[in-house]
Amino acid sequence: MSVLEHERPGVYSTYDASAVVSAGQATKVIGVAAKAVKGTEKEPVTVTGYTAGVEAFGEDAETPGMSTILRLLFANGASTVVAVRVAENGELADYQAAFAALADQDVQILVCDSADVTVQQALRTAVEEASASRRERIAVVGGNGESAEELVERAAQLNSERMVLVGPDALDSAGETISGVFMAAAVAGVIASNRDPAVPLNGAEVKGLGGVAQTYSDNEVDLLVRGGVTPMESVAGVLSPIRGITTRTTTGEAADTTWRELTTILIVDDLIPSVRNSLRSKFTRTKNTAQTRSAIRSQVIVELEKKKKAEIIDGYGDVTVMASEDDPTVCLVEFSFAVAHGLNQIYLTVHITV
Repeated sequence: MSVLEHERPGVYSTYDASAVVSAGQATKVIGVAAKAVKGTEKEPVTVTGYTAGVEAFGEDAETPGMSTILRLLFANGASTVVAVRVAENGELADYQAAFAALADQDVQILVCDSADVTVQQALRTAVEEASASRRERIAVVGGNGESAEELVERAAQLNSERMVLVGPDALDSAGETISGVFMAAAVAGVIASNRDPAVPLNGAEVKGLGGVAQTYSDNEVDLLVRGGVTPMESVAGVLSPIRGITTRTTTGEAADTTWRELTTILIVDDLIPSVRNSLRSKFTRTKNTAQTRSAIRSQVIVELEKKKKAEIIDGYGDVTVMASEDDPTVCLVEFSFAVAHGLNQIYLTVHITV
């Protein structure tokens, strides 16, 4: 049996010999917090195209910022963006104010133009708090001039299944190195345009950039994937993620790969709101009776079957619905499901007869 040696997705093979002869429109809305040439600070503005974005925020001058991020988002399939201008000083409090302005917006992915780890930790807090309040979302961030080892350290400082750290830095269309936050914005556009949450990010074409500022070796790819970083590569002029990874690598002090694959949290954020919204639409002003609870159970199964048929989940367990013993007006619904896993690697074992 083949032994897994590297984390890079691909098709691998081994062989032996014998002398015996035998017979993509985006469905997700993206929130942006970035510095801009103009616009009102801390005010969310919804734009549906790059031209509208430039009208609202101006076009970046010497330093890339809001318009660069918007260009990359729309180039990679984004359809709707809610953007907030950050104060020119770009202090932590300025970004926190922008994240707060996006908190109640209907967005599923967040990006910002800061590579400061404290700002990204504040973004993590904002994302996790919104998700806990039934506004599920993830954030995609990048570093700036960091080695593979330094990116792994940054991922450990973020350590959340709702945070995606992309590396390395990017090359713009002129071949100049720009911060990895713009690589992150391009990847966010790709994630937003992916309609099936179970389809892995591996190999998806990322547009609008000139390539990567650093080419990773297989050993560096292994380090990054195991350390919670989504590594990028450019092959034959095509820029793409090698593997979609979240920064969640530990629980407490123990290593934990449960949330490593980006598809896991995307599936969770697809299925749970779908069930929740379905029940909300069908069971308002109803009684907490045995008949109603039976109908609730049936509706949950309908939603789970839809996801199973779409191959978003592999299967689900028994669905139980009961009235709460502590509060007779509360209905408790419980079920389990298994996420569908993306195909990362194929190993071939070939037997050759001579």
